[in-house]
Amino acid sequence: MPLFWPTLCFTHVRIGDNLFAHAHAVVREYCQLDNNVVLQNGAVIGADGFGFAKRADGSWYKILQSGPAILEDDVEVQANACIDRASIGETRVHAGTKVDNLVQVGHGSAVGRNTLLCAQVGLAGSTTVGEGVILAGQVGVAGHCTVGDGVIATAQSGIPGDVAPGKVVSGYPAIDNRQWLRSVALVNRLPELLRSLKASTK
Repeated sequence: MPLFWPTLCFTHVRIGDNLFAHAHAVVREYCQLDNNVVLQNGAVIGADGFGFAKRADGSWYKILQSGPAILEDDVEVQANACIDRASIGETRVHAGTKVDNLVQVGHGSAVGRNTLLCAQVGLAGSTTVGEGVILAGQVGVAGHCTVGDGVIATAQSGIPGDVAPGKVVSGYPAIDNRQWLRSVALVNRLPELLRSLKASTK
């Protein structure tokens, strides 16, 4: 039995057992929520994906966003996060995944089981994220990329391409975390190294 607070649901929505939707959550038309889903305040499921085509005159033509957003069992979407509907196909968040505040899941993306998308993560359209992934705060993933199972991306990483399963990545463009730590340490030493270089050339 779903439990609704002042929540807006459009027509043709499929809802499983034990939905708990807090105030101002929205579930758009043709979307599907399975069992034990939690929607925190202001979560939006099935908003239009950001799809526009440029006309010859420079204006933008809106591409119809007709595919549903689907949340499987035990998914929680926290405050003011948005799971966009797909232009074609579907957007799917697999079972057990937790989506933090202000996260954007772009149209046509797929997020694997038991993954964490932390605050302000952004997935561009058609991103595939594997199982057991942790994307820390403000991680951004470019469109049409695949992030493999078990990947950890540290805060504010930018992922412009595919990431192999099990990797820990940091920085932009995201690279192996240990390499990134060495690079940051080297950057901090650049003034000292520059002074040494100038002294050696005198």
